[in-house]
Amino acid sequence: MSRRKGRILAFQALYSYDVGGVPLDELLKLEWAEAAETEPGESTDFARMIIAGTINHLEQVDESIRNHLSGSWTFDRINKVTLAILRMSIYSLIFQPDIHPTIVIDEAIDIAKEFGSDDSFKFINAVLDTIRKELDVKKDD
Repeated sequence: MSRRKGRILAFQALYSYDVGGVPLDELLKLEWAEAAETEPGESTDFARMIIAGTINHLEQVDESIRNHLSGSWTFDRINKVTLAILRMSIYSLIFQPDIHPTIVIDEAIDIAKEFGSDDSFKFINAVLDTIRKELDVKKDD
């Protein structure tokens, strides 16, 4: 399995966390993923890291989302699929500097195209790219 699969698992878990209120310890078991014949390994470990990291830093991640909404967009207007993708991706951009931002953004766009609404990938790309640029400026300071 790949990191891509790990990101999909993380996205699904974060969606469950938000929609179903599934507690973190239950999410990290990935029992639903194992039922789908997901073998334990690098992908599930990677998913657990993203899930736990995102939830443990949720306040900071959500604040970053709020700070990068424009126009008529409000946090409450973001659908739950898009929100889960944004959350895990922003966590990765901020807290996983060893993963190149382009990879994080490309994966988020691909997952949005597969699971999100028609144009959600454009919204996700815009928000993540703005955050990436800000983080690049902070690195240079």
